[in-house]
Amino acid sequence: MIERISKFPGRLALQQRVLPSYRTGFFDALAAACCGGLSVFAGQPHPGEQIAAGARLDVAHYFPAQNHHFLAVSSPFYRCWQDGLIDWLNGWQPDALIVEANPRYPSTRQAVRWMHDRGHPVLGWGLGAPPVLGLMASWRRWTRLRFLRSLDGLIAYSRRGAEEYRSLGVLPERIFIAPNAVAPPPTQPPPDRPTSFLSQPVLLFVGRLQARKRIDNLLHACAALPVSLQPRLWVVGDGPARKDFEVLAEKIYPGTEFFGARYGKELEEFFKSADLFVLPGTGGLAIQQAMSFGLPVIVAEGDGTQDDLVRPQNGWRIPANDLHALTEALQDALIHPVHLRSMGKESYRIVAEETNLDAMVRVFLEALASVCH
Repeated sequence: MIERISKFPGRLALQQRVLPSYRTGFFDALAAACCGGLSVFAGQPHPGEQIAAGARLDVAHYFPAQNHHFLAVSSPFYRCWQDGLIDWLNGWQPDALIVEANPRYPSTRQAVRWMHDRGHPVLGWGLGAPPVLGLMASWRRWTRLRFLRSLDGLIAYSRRGAEEYRSLGVLPERIFIAPNAVAPPPTQPPPDRPTSFLSQPVLLFVGRLQARKRIDNLLHACAALPVSLQPRLWVVGDGPARKDFEVLAEKIYPGTEFFGARYGKELEEFFKSADLFVLPGTGGLAIQQAMSFGLPVIVAEGDGTQDDLVRPQNGWRIPANDLHALTEALQDALIHPVHLRSMGKESYRIVAEETNLDAMVRVFLEALASVCH
């Protein structure tokens, strides 16, 4: 049970390597819960990354960093040095600091020392600590552990991430779980869907059309279903792989409809009219929006943030890039429409009660209260 802490009494600072656009809502919500305000320090992504950086914050203060990237982000030896970090802290004078729990940003260590020299706590926030393998693994593990031990507490995105921190020796009472959320609790009730499909069930994907989204697998899986179960497939979004997906769809699943990017009320109509939401590849922020419209979901397993969101009661988590598992999950979903409706209701309950921006802010306030005693 999350302790009901309404406000952080001081000034809060928060460091990020980049400010992704999907995080602006959370930062503004957290800022509103800080009596002294919140300042966010972040820079621009690596030129090779496909991250939509946030342009503005409405409630929180934004202090732009000068990021210097060394090697590709995918390299185990990638480093990012952020100029301006200490100037930012000197100007803001925070009572507490939250940093990315990532040892690959060596400038962050300066910020931790700056805070501790003044008797102020530092929380880390991260995905977890998956096994370190490959070249110089021992040194990289040591570097990670040394950095994590310099922090006063850790906020994990998921239970899996929290367990990884515990396995490193971080004390359980210093670990908090704030399920990764990108939207507030839904304000509207879920659509009232009939217990049987009116004609063909509607299968929905929403996201950027990149190769890693594996729409190719989704097309093959739909084509492999018995004809009586084959759904209408709606693909909403745009991106560099759209043409390739359209050509493949014409060959193996010609009923597929590509709608391009849609936003706001127009996008909501797709969620309301669908029967099942599928993310067959890595990444994808639309899952919580789909759940807020009472949709059961099928997602490929990734960094662990899906573990707490998608459960047997509301969907299927399948291994990444496993066409057979995707086909089986689709068949299991579409053959039982009554059960599918009950799973959709559970999806709605999860985002209404457990995984939303309000709940995420409450965990951050609980963690701050714990380290600021």
